[in-house]
Amino acid sequence: MHVLAVHARGPGPSGRGGTIRHYEETGLVIPSARSRGGFRLYTETDVARLMVIRRMKPLGFTLEQMRDLLDATDRLDAATGLDADERDALLERVRTYRQAADEQVAKLRIQLARAEDFAATLSARLEQSTPAAPVRS
Repeated sequence: MHVLAVHARGPGPSGRGGTIRHYEETGLVIPSARSRGGFRLYTETDVARLMVIRRMKPLGFTLEQMRDLLDATDRLDAATGLDADERDALLERVRTYRQAADEQVAKLRIQLARAEDFAATLSARLEQSTPAAPVRS
């Protein structure tokens, strides 16, 4: 088992370490343990959970949506005491987030294509405006 250590007294939300602390404060991620030196210790499972959050954030998911998806996947992973209807309902929640993620990715691809077109237009404009070097004979 690998463990990731993050110091508990790191910078605030705008600095390194603050984002993980924020997720801890909101209950999205709980460190598995703490070291004597004050480091939060995360297992591979904890890190996988952090990666889900990290991937959801740029797609515009809210903390509540992150919490909801993580709850559904946690319950599916535990798979104890789930009847077929409950399992199907959890899978449907995950499918809904998958669809929302796909839609956001499509929107981001359009934005990226537009940004690349804009950058290409600027590059072409700069090339047009750059004086040609004199031709020597």
